[in-house]
Amino acid sequence: MNKADVVSFVAGCAGVTKAQASRCIDCYHQAIQGAMKRDSAVTIVGFGTYSVAKRKAREGRNPQTGKTIKIAAKKVPTFKAGKALRDFVK
Repeated sequence: MNKADVVSFVAGCAGVTKAQASRCIDCYHQAIQGAMKRDSAVTIVGFGTYSVAKRKAREGRNPQTGKTIKIAAKKVPTFKAGKALRDFVK
């Protein structure tokens, strides 16, 4: 399922146009991205939690040369499925 499929589903389910559904989905994404930019988690009860994890700097290896390289610390987005979603998928 891609964004176009989701937009079609939401439009049909909510009884709105595809353009309105697309704008709503874009706003949803912007809200989550804005919260994550501020290092804040977004919890949707029954669905899951979007959050930011911090990875420490570490050493790795270049697989072609075998040389040790430094990998910088960085922030990565994470998603943890809620219990209701996990149970539904079972």
